[in-house]
Amino acid sequence: MVPGFICGLLAYQLRVFKWFYPSLVKNLHDFIAVAAEFRDRRICSRLLPGLLLMFCILFSGYAANEKHVSIYSNVANYSLPVVDREGHEYVGLLEVLDPLGGVSVQTQNSRWTIRYNGANSEFFDGKTQVRIKNTKIEMPAPFILENGRGIVPVSALSILLPRILGGPVTLHDSSRRLFVGGVAVHFTAQMGKTDPPSLIINFSNPVNPMISTEPGKLVMIFTRDPLVAPGTQSLSFDSKEIPSATYEENNGSALVTVNGTNSLFASFSNGGRTITITTPKQAVAASPQVTTSTPNPSALPAAAAPASSTPAPLPLPPVRYFAVIDASHGGDERGAALSDRLAEKDVTLAVARRLRFDLQAQGMPALLLRDGDNSLTLDQRAQLTNRAHPAIYISIHVSSQGTGVRLYTSLVPAAENNLGIFLDWNSAQTAYLPISRALATNLGGELDKKRITARILLAPIRPLNNITRPAIAIELAPPSTGLANLNSPAYHELVSSSVATALLSMRSQLEAGR
Repeated sequence: MVPGFICGLLAYQLRVFKWFYPSLVKNLHDFIAVAAEFRDRRICSRLLPGLLLMFCILFSGYAANEKHVSIYSNVANYSLPVVDREGHEYVGLLEVLDPLGGVSVQTQNSRWTIRYNGANSEFFDGKTQVRIKNTKIEMPAPFILENGRGIVPVSALSILLPRILGGPVTLHDSSRRLFVGGVAVHFTAQMGKTDPPSLIINFSNPVNPMISTEPGKLVMIFTRDPLVAPGTQSLSFDSKEIPSATYEENNGSALVTVNGTNSLFASFSNGGRTITITTPKQAVAASPQVTTSTPNPSALPAAAAPASSTPAPLPLPPVRYFAVIDASHGGDERGAALSDRLAEKDVTLAVARRLRFDLQAQGMPALLLRDGDNSLTLDQRAQLTNRAHPAIYISIHVSSQGTGVRLYTSLVPAAENNLGIFLDWNSAQTAYLPISRALATNLGGELDKKRITARILLAPIRPLNNITRPAIAIELAPPSTGLANLNSPAYHELVSSSVATALLSMRSQLEAGR
């Protein structure tokens, strides 16, 4: 009975995804049919684990590569999924107009009529000609009516919307970014006369980009801000430390990449209208210290890591920890800009500290890889964890996008260089995947009990791939009450207590694997 139920559920999910992921449905349809045919036989129980894994892998890949069109206006800034039909990119017209004003739709056979602010526009399934306010307009590709949902070519938005909205509309076709009216945010960049050198970027309106850093590069990703190029795609500065920056647009986003000779970090000021990029006066290759609650820790022998990126040995206390908790980012790497004052690195540390408290209250000792604003490389995080031999590794991330909690387990590549007990660094997690995924499922159930939306995903995330213990990554998005409560202690406690309960229920299984 259970296998049959799951087969039916998967078949239903495929119907739901059919609008947005037609090729995914095509690839999986035959597998679902085979499983359904044998739903009352033992073979179904053998097919389902592989089928479920394939579904998760393919769907997570499709979600990661999903095309978007971003729309910016004085009323709202938002992003919508794009679908491919007959060699063209399409988007739902109702979804485009709904945030901008009063809109309603009426369908009669092949005619689809949308009424916006008292004016009608008529579309016909399979036809390129439309009628907007009694004026005939020709689109570059036909209108498509799918189960009552009207979709139009993305390239036609610059033709349709000025007439429907009654105002100027600009479409950046290649990047699918649409500007309604004069909403564009402009910026200037110049080197400040400071020591160490700093790049000062001033914006015409407050911005809130996601920021990522790596040695010699800082990338700002603008998904909700209508940022436009400053007249050129490339900027050069009279500075050896910060010589250049580039601007580009792609898939509904704008990216500004700042190049440097050393590490770079960003700070916000002027109410989000200014971002200052700075570099340390001297690049100091120093190993960060791991702060713990145990006095006078003694060092353990260093563990093996890739020769090209092996960090200096780091101290660890000789304590048998149940969990290692990894607050992502830290130091110069601030992570996503959750607001003009709040960085991801600060929230991940707050969540990690709360989780340590809840675990230790349940008798499960926990180690924080960082208990302050210090930075760790991915290899250092993996090395420290593997040397501590915990029952579980938990990586904490935070995002301002979406809602609820996303739970990740590793999607590891095929092992290439396993030699006896020496494991390939990028696939070291392989043997622990079954229990890691079981824990993610268990945790998802605990979060659901607290009415927190939870999604379980697979991704080739580092350092999960390098951990030789069960490992999961937990990414907090805003609760249903909104972004303002993302850093709420009450929200952190709900998530943390769910994690503690899930770990407690699986404690014996997790400890058996050490």
